[in-house]
Amino acid sequence: MNVDNTLSSLRGQLPVVAVFAALLLVPPLFFDPSTTYLSRRFITVMIFAIFAMALNIIFGETDQLILFMGGIAAVGSYTTVLTAEYFAVSPWLTLFVGALVSGAFGGLICYVAARRQFTVIVLAIVTFAFQMIIMEVIVGLRDVTGGTTGIPFRDLALPAVENLTGMGAFAIQFYVLVGVFAVVFGVYTWLTNSKYGLAFAAIRQDEFAARATGIDVIKLKVFAGFLATAIIGFVGPFYAQATGIVIPGLFSFNGVDVLVLIILVLGGLRSRFGPLVGAAIVIYLDNLLSQFGQWRTVTFGLLLTILFIYFQDGVLPMAKSVYEERGIRDRLAGLRSGE
Repeated sequence: MNVDNTLSSLRGQLPVVAVFAALLLVPPLFFDPSTTYLSRRFITVMIFAIFAMALNIIFGETDQLILFMGGIAAVGSYTTVLTAEYFAVSPWLTLFVGALVSGAFGGLICYVAARRQFTVIVLAIVTFAFQMIIMEVIVGLRDVTGGTTGIPFRDLALPAVENLTGMGAFAIQFYVLVGVFAVVFGVYTWLTNSKYGLAFAAIRQDEFAARATGIDVIKLKVFAGFLATAIIGFVGPFYAQATGIVIPGLFSFNGVDVLVLIILVLGGLRSRFGPLVGAAIVIYLDNLLSQFGQWRTVTFGLLLTILFIYFQDGVLPMAKSVYEERGIRDRLAGLRSGE
């Protein structure tokens, strides 16, 4: 029995191993030293996959819809860059300061929302207002933040690692982001399989009943808010690194929040690999439609509408449903047992 359980557990981990093995093969197969366009696209996929995974924690698990992810990423980025400049240290050290400040800000908003029992819509409106406020503050403090001109930023490069491995800067950054995604993926998996996952499920189903059973709803919502916004604040500087500049326009509502929401819903809410699949589809479509010029946004919206109609629960959940309904799993099990 123990052997069977072990084998079953190992089989369950095969998709995880396969996905991360495929990610590790991306730079040698697709990164071209003569051009950075495709490399940037893959890096963008990883960044938005991590953003969507963070939203999965706070929205997918606790029904807290935040619409200031771009603002939080900006807070993390500017905190990281400005703190590194002020103390004359590496931004690799101040990354954690940016994440902590972002998490504290997000946790505070979630605390107020939980205490005041904000609905999903009210919280979304409040956080959207903070998105606008953060952008205006950054532009207004132009003597510190550089305003709309921004701050050139390439300080997360690792030349020593590049020289040691012979890989390019974008390949190194991609692998770093794969590592970050792996950590976030592991944290999310642990959360959903632990007592926190059960408590989150109870909150989603009936928050008042969860309170009545002794679950500390406020504490759990603040925890999810802190964790999610800290992740977003940590990854924000990598987004700036990929473009070479920290600028308010990079963290706009349309440029971050809208895309992350689409990615999460398209990939599959509360799905472990949904954010990665959704990010790959959305970024690929965005790249594919660049030739349409001024009609790009319209065409992009129409294609996404069609996708949402046919994949209402997300791409991965629907694929899993088809996999199970058509008996594919049973057939594969029969082949493995030699039947």
